[in-house]
Amino acid sequence: MTATRTLILGGVRSGKSRLAERLALESRLPVIYIATATGNDAEMRARIAAHQARRPDHWQVVEEPLQLAAVLTQHAHEECCLLVDCLTLWLTNWLLHPETARLDAERTAFLNALSKATGKLILVSNETNMGIIPLGELSRRYCDEAGKLHQEVAQCCDQVILTAAGLPLVLKGEPV
Repeated sequence: MTATRTLILGGVRSGKSRLAERLALESRLPVIYIATATGNDAEMRARIAAHQARRPDHWQVVEEPLQLAAVLTQHAHEECCLLVDCLTLWLTNWLLHPETARLDAERTAFLNALSKATGKLILVSNETNMGIIPLGELSRRYCDEAGKLHQEVAQCCDQVILTAAGLPLVLKGEPV
């Protein structure tokens, strides 16, 4: 059985996006790349440009920093592979949004859309909760929300992979 929903977790520069891109290519399906990042500063714009340069030209790209549930509902179908990069940037966008109280409803909508989505889905997210508890209130909330989100998404996925040093460690599902 081939995994239809894969969550790839890892730290910054762990190889998670490259692994996700490889799995998307190996699916041999048309790929829709859903980008959640926003280029609010020069360093982030450089990161986005590096991701763009790596992507095949024939992949469709949807840039959506907030309405992830709607994008999944609109684009998920049996004949394509959706690659979402990344869930923690999406989470950050909501934590910094003026209507931060909408986060719970948006997460619920996303999880509902994920559970109903057909086709192949590859979800990328930063695993940041392997260190000390941060000092700042927003940083602690981010870590708490990311941990909660990862647990909920992992329950919906056939496969969960942790990447470190470019190496995949399968936590749930088939080896890669």
